[in-house]
Amino acid sequence: MDKPSASHLVLIPSYNPGPKVYDTVRSARAQWNPVWVVVDGSTDGSAEGLQAMAAADSGLHVIVLPYNMGKGSAVLRGLEEARARGYTHALTMDSDGQHPAELISEFMRTSKANPRSMVLGKPVFDASAPALRVKGRQVSNWWANLETLWSGIGDSLYGFRVYPIAPLAAVMRGQRWMRRFDFDPEAVVRLCWRGVKPVNLDAPVRYFRAEEGGVSHFRYLRDNTLLTWMHTRLFIGFAIRLPLLVLRRLGSR
Repeated sequence: MDKPSASHLVLIPSYNPGPKVYDTVRSARAQWNPVWVVVDGSTDGSAEGLQAMAAADSGLHVIVLPYNMGKGSAVLRGLEEARARGYTHALTMDSDGQHPAELISEFMRTSKANPRSMVLGKPVFDASAPALRVKGRQVSNWWANLETLWSGIGDSLYGFRVYPIAPLAAVMRGQRWMRRFDFDPEAVVRLCWRGVKPVNLDAPVRYFRAEEGGVSHFRYLRDNTLLTWMHTRLFIGFAIRLPLLVLRRLGSR
């Protein structure tokens, strides 16, 4: 896509992704203009490689953070700069090739038709998906739907989605959390609390083996502990907001 969008951009947070990041960025650029990559303190040489790509491509913008700050922090850095430049929506996707770049245009069209909503990818797994992670996300999804009175979150963890920038940036600036692996599920819950409705679209996800160039920074104990603490905080927030959420739900009928 050669003509740049004035409202929607692709935002790719990236931390030590390995060589898959270059294919990811090329695939995203084939579908959309502009594409931004926020390099989150990577030490694998990908910052330099991406900056070289950006020097030859006006539709690619690379932001390099001085050290690893976490996915949510990288997204927030991109959102703040994007908003300052007049963008209203951002499609986030991972840099490791797991997300379907070929669906970027469809997600953007859906976002433009529903500008006050968030467009959430609902993962379609193949045989490459680790069974433990598939089962684990079902637990997180149940909690996220409980915490939003079953507002229709198809999947709380899948990072291929389009956000309206202003409410997401406001949510993140208003509290200290959502800076690491807890970003994706907490973002959808807190946006639902603000009245941002989800629109779900099926999207395939592929998990690459190490010999295929796959890189995973997920750590079961560390990240599941983080998710448990996150849902504890969110449930307390849900209990406090419950009367307002019920009134809002009744008023929308």
